[in-house]
Amino acid sequence: MLSVQENMIVTFTPELLDRFSEVVSRYPEGKQKSALLPILHLVQAEFGWLSVDAMDKVAEYLQLKSIEVYEVASFYTMYFLQPRGKYVLEICRTGPCCLVGAERIMQHIETRLGVKEGEVTADGLFSWRGVECVAACGFGPVLQIGPEYTFYENLTEDSVDQLIDDLKQKAKNQ
Repeated sequence: MLSVQENMIVTFTPELLDRFSEVVSRYPEGKQKSALLPILHLVQAEFGWLSVDAMDKVAEYLQLKSIEVYEVASFYTMYFLQPRGKYVLEICRTGPCCLVGAERIMQHIETRLGVKEGEVTADGLFSWRGVECVAACGFGPVLQIGPEYTFYENLTEDSVDQLIDDLKQKAKNQ
Protein backbone atom coordinates (compact mmCIF):
# COMPACT_ATOMS: atom_id res chain seq x y z
CA MET A 1 0.00 0.00 0.00
CA LEU A 2 1.36 3.41 -0.92
CA SER A 3 1.67 5.84 1.93
CA VAL A 4 0.86 9.54 2.05
CA GLN A 5 4.07 11.47 1.62
CA GLU A 6 5.27 15.02 1.75
CA ASN A 7 5.44 16.76 -1.61
CA MET A 8 8.93 16.41 -2.91
CA ILE A 9 10.35 17.32 -6.26
CA VAL A 10 12.51 14.58 -7.69
CA THR A 11 15.11 15.29 -10.31
CA PHE A 12 17.27 12.58 -11.81
CA THR A 13 20.88 13.61 -12.35
CA PRO A 14 22.47 13.18 -15.78
CA GLU A 15 24.65 10.43 -14.26
CA LEU A 16 21.60 8.55 -13.01
CA LEU A 17 19.88 8.94 -16.37
CA ASP A 18 23.00 7.50 -18.03
CA ARG A 19 22.74 4.48 -15.74
CA PHE A 20 19.06 4.15 -16.66
CA SER A 21 20.00 4.15 -20.35
CA GLU A 22 22.59 1.45 -19.77
CA VAL A 23 20.02 -0.71 -17.98
CA VAL A 24 17.39 -0.22 -20.69
CA SER A 25 19.96 -1.13 -23.36
CA ARG A 26 20.13 -4.67 -21.93
CA TYR A 27 16.61 -5.43 -23.16
CA PRO A 28 15.08 -5.71 -26.64
CA GLU A 29 13.66 -2.54 -28.15
CA GLY A 30 10.10 -1.94 -27.00
CA LYS A 31 10.62 -4.05 -23.86
CA GLN A 32 11.84 -1.22 -21.62
CA LYS A 33 9.44 -2.33 -18.88
CA SER A 34 11.92 -5.15 -18.25
CA ALA A 35 14.28 -2.52 -16.84
CA LEU A 36 11.82 -1.47 -14.13
CA LEU A 37 13.24 -3.49 -11.22
CA PRO A 38 16.87 -2.45 -11.67
CA ILE A 39 15.89 1.16 -12.28
CA LEU A 40 13.81 1.19 -9.09
CA HIS A 41 16.89 -0.13 -7.26
CA LEU A 42 18.97 2.72 -8.67
CA VAL A 43 16.38 5.32 -7.66
CA GLN A 44 16.10 3.88 -4.16
CA ALA A 45 19.89 3.85 -3.80
CA GLU A 46 19.95 7.52 -4.83
CA PHE A 47 17.09 8.80 -2.65
CA GLY A 48 16.84 6.16 0.11
CA TRP A 49 13.23 5.28 -0.72
CA LEU A 50 10.68 5.46 -3.55
CA SER A 51 8.38 8.46 -3.28
CA VAL A 52 5.32 8.71 -5.48
CA ASP A 53 7.02 11.51 -7.41
CA ALA A 54 10.10 9.34 -8.00
CA MET A 55 7.94 6.45 -9.20
CA ASP A 56 6.04 8.82 -11.50
CA LYS A 57 9.36 9.99 -12.99
CA VAL A 58 10.42 6.38 -13.54
CA ALA A 59 7.09 5.69 -15.26
CA GLU A 60 7.61 8.72 -17.49
CA TYR A 61 11.16 7.65 -18.33
CA LEU A 62 10.11 4.09 -19.21
CA GLN A 63 6.92 5.26 -20.95
CA LEU A 64 4.71 3.29 -18.57
CA LYS A 65 1.58 4.17 -16.67
CA SER A 66 2.34 5.22 -13.09
CA ILE A 67 0.15 2.41 -11.75
CA GLU A 68 2.44 -0.13 -13.43
CA VAL A 69 5.35 1.19 -11.38
CA TYR A 70 3.30 1.38 -8.16
CA GLU A 71 2.16 -2.23 -8.59
CA VAL A 72 5.72 -3.47 -8.82
CA ALA A 73 7.15 -1.25 -6.07
CA SER A 74 4.38 -2.17 -3.63
CA PHE A 75 4.62 -5.90 -4.38
CA TYR A 76 8.30 -6.39 -3.55
CA THR A 77 9.45 -5.89 0.03
CA MET A 78 12.89 -4.76 -1.12
CA TYR A 79 11.44 -1.38 -2.08
CA PHE A 80 10.71 1.23 0.55
CA LEU A 81 7.64 3.39 -0.03
CA GLN A 82 8.30 5.71 2.88
CA PRO A 83 11.43 7.18 4.42
CA ARG A 84 13.49 4.75 6.45
CA GLY A 85 16.36 4.92 8.86
CA LYS A 86 20.00 4.80 7.84
CA TYR A 87 20.02 1.27 9.22
CA VAL A 88 17.02 -0.93 8.51
CA LEU A 89 16.80 -3.93 10.83
CA GLU A 90 14.90 -6.65 9.00
CA ILE A 91 13.90 -9.52 11.25
CA CYS A 92 12.86 -12.86 9.77
CA ARG A 93 9.31 -13.51 10.93
CA THR A 94 8.63 -16.89 9.34
CA GLY A 95 7.84 -20.03 11.28
CA PRO A 96 11.31 -21.40 12.04
CA CYS A 97 12.57 -18.07 13.39
CA CYS A 98 9.38 -17.43 15.36
CA LEU A 99 9.73 -20.83 16.99
CA VAL A 100 13.05 -19.73 18.46
CA GLY A 101 12.13 -16.21 19.49
CA ALA A 102 11.85 -13.83 16.51
CA GLU A 103 8.65 -12.28 17.86
CA ARG A 104 10.36 -11.66 21.20
CA ILE A 105 13.28 -10.03 19.36
CA MET A 106 10.91 -7.81 17.34
CA GLN A 107 9.20 -6.68 20.54
CA HIS A 108 12.58 -5.98 22.11
CA ILE A 109 13.69 -3.91 19.11
CA GLU A 110 10.45 -1.92 19.20
CA THR A 111 10.96 -1.19 22.89
CA ARG A 112 14.68 -0.46 22.60
CA LEU A 113 14.32 1.88 19.60
CA GLY A 114 11.04 3.40 20.74
CA VAL A 115 9.45 3.07 17.29
CA LYS A 116 6.88 0.73 15.82
CA GLU A 117 7.51 -1.37 12.74
CA GLY A 118 8.09 0.87 9.72
CA GLU A 119 8.71 4.03 11.72
CA VAL A 120 12.03 5.89 11.89
CA THR A 121 13.81 6.86 15.10
CA ALA A 122 14.00 10.59 15.86
CA ASP A 123 17.72 10.62 15.05
CA GLY A 124 17.05 9.09 11.62
CA LEU A 125 19.35 6.16 12.31
CA PHE A 126 16.99 3.21 12.64
CA SER A 127 13.85 1.64 11.34
CA TRP A 128 12.84 -1.98 11.56
CA ARG A 129 10.44 -4.41 9.98
CA GLY A 130 9.56 -8.07 9.88
CA VAL A 131 10.39 -9.78 6.59
CA GLU A 132 9.83 -13.15 5.04
CA CYS A 133 12.47 -15.87 5.08
CA VAL A 134 16.09 -14.77 4.81
CA ALA A 135 17.25 -18.37 4.28
CA ALA A 136 19.00 -18.93 7.60
CA CYS A 137 16.39 -21.14 9.25
CA GLY A 138 18.92 -23.16 11.25
CA PHE A 139 20.38 -20.06 12.87
CA GLY A 140 17.28 -18.18 14.04
CA PRO A 141 16.26 -15.81 15.12
CA VAL A 142 18.05 -13.84 12.41
CA LEU A 143 18.04 -10.33 11.05
CA GLN A 144 19.68 -8.52 8.21
CA ILE A 145 20.68 -4.89 8.12
CA GLY A 146 20.54 -2.84 4.97
CA PRO A 147 21.82 -1.23 2.93
CA GLU A 148 24.72 -3.75 2.93
CA TYR A 149 22.50 -6.64 4.10
CA THR A 150 24.78 -7.98 6.77
CA PHE A 151 23.29 -11.02 8.54
CA TYR A 152 23.17 -11.60 12.28
CA GLU A 153 22.17 -15.01 13.61
CA ASN A 154 21.17 -16.67 16.90
CA LEU A 155 19.93 -13.35 18.26
CA THR A 156 19.27 -12.60 21.89
CA GLU A 157 18.11 -9.36 23.47
CA ASP A 158 21.70 -8.74 24.59
CA SER A 159 23.18 -9.32 21.13
CA VAL A 160 20.57 -6.99 19.60
CA ASP A 161 21.41 -4.30 22.16
CA GLN A 162 25.12 -4.65 21.35
CA LEU A 163 24.37 -4.46 17.63
CA ILE A 164 22.32 -1.27 18.05
CA ASP A 165 25.05 0.26 20.22
CA ASP A 166 27.70 -0.64 17.63
CA LEU A 167 25.64 0.92 14.82
CA LYS A 168 25.16 4.11 16.85
CA GLN A 169 28.91 4.30 17.41
CA LYS A 170 29.57 3.63 13.73
CA ALA A 171 27.23 6.48 12.78
CA LYS A 172 29.00 8.85 15.19
CA ASN A 173 32.37 7.98 13.66
CA GLN A 174 31.28 8.65 10.09
